[in-house]
Amino acid sequence: MKTKPTYSLLHLTLYFLKLGTTGFGGPVALVGYMHKDLVEDRKWITEEEYKQGLALAQLAPGPLAAQLGIYLGFVHYSFLGATLVGFAFIVPSFIMVVLLGIVYKSYGGLAWIQAVFYGIGASVVGIIALSSYKLTLKSIGKLNFESLKSKWLLWMFFISAVIVTFITETEQVLLFIFAGLLYMIFKAPPKWWSFKTTNFLVLFQFGLLNSEESTLFKLAVFFAKAGAFVFGSGLAIVPFLHSGVVKENNWLTEQQFIDSVAVAMITPGPVVITVGFIGYLVSGFFGAFTAALATFLPCYLFTIILAPYFKKIADNKSVKAFVDGITAVVIGALVGSVIVIATRSIIDIPTTLIAILTIMALLYYKKLQEPYIILIAGIIGIFIKLI
Repeated sequence: MKTKPTYSLLHLTLYFLKLGTTGFGGPVALVGYMHKDLVEDRKWITEEEYKQGLALAQLAPGPLAAQLGIYLGFVHYSFLGATLVGFAFIVPSFIMVVLLGIVYKSYGGLAWIQAVFYGIGASVVGIIALSSYKLTLKSIGKLNFESLKSKWLLWMFFISAVIVTFITETEQVLLFIFAGLLYMIFKAPPKWWSFKTTNFLVLFQFGLLNSEESTLFKLAVFFAKAGAFVFGSGLAIVPFLHSGVVKENNWLTEQQFIDSVAVAMITPGPVVITVGFIGYLVSGFFGAFTAALATFLPCYLFTIILAPYFKKIADNKSVKAFVDGITAVVIGALVGSVIVIATRSIIDIPTTLIAILTIMALLYYKKLQEPYIILIAGIIGIFIKLI
């Protein structure tokens, strides 16, 4: 039996509105803020409820911080709580990226804007490179003999994804599904497994890949697929976006894509909100709204559907194995995508130095947050290009 909450839904909604407006630092920092504020200080959420929400956010697809927030809204206020918290957390950063999109679209051709993003682009490559390295350590393990021996199949998925992404410069969605299913069969095959199930999943994916409709419909389908395959860190969505936005659909140039990722990092809230900026550049406000809604809708649906049955799902070895398999490929694709992006953004000695210094700053100055590093990189870009 649930205890009566010591806070109102309005209080919780206002808290997440504030966190979405002022919460910098990426998913790990945002998750930390939630624990400190809601569990330790205000005691609105118990430690057990928080841990269950964090476990669900890690197991199910969706950006980590947004999914945890939605779950915490669900704990005492069910579907209404999940919905209001989700909107409150996402809307502030969405408004910011749309406003930045308006400025960028209007003045992006100016020399000083180009100079700013010259420095920022190199810094972003450094940030993503370090993040992909940390995600590899966290999700698969260190690259040593013991890890290669015990997790050889995950490493095979990871390396294959790096190579495939680097060579093709596109996201192979079917590879993710295949890796998840193969690892599940290898580690813990479920009772319901059958060949027909595989056929259904493959046909479903092909159906999504071959949709031919209006730009807004294409945006909705593309970003819904991306949102359904983001596990853990918001940066995991980068390879999906890069291949689809730049290569397959030619919606943005390489530089515009790098700038989009940078915009997401200098704004508070979930990093995945970069989809709003991309959507705006592609098709104005309705493009931004469509991209954001399609990306976060899978996260919301997974949470409210799984939350009531989570304890049973969390103990399911087949589910864990499926997620482990997909995660290894997603991170491999992220690494491959970083290499592709770096070959286009690291174009000279200054950009090389900016990327290296960014990585060193993050490694040796733990309290230095990404927005400050990106701001400094932008100023350096102005000095190099205009002074």
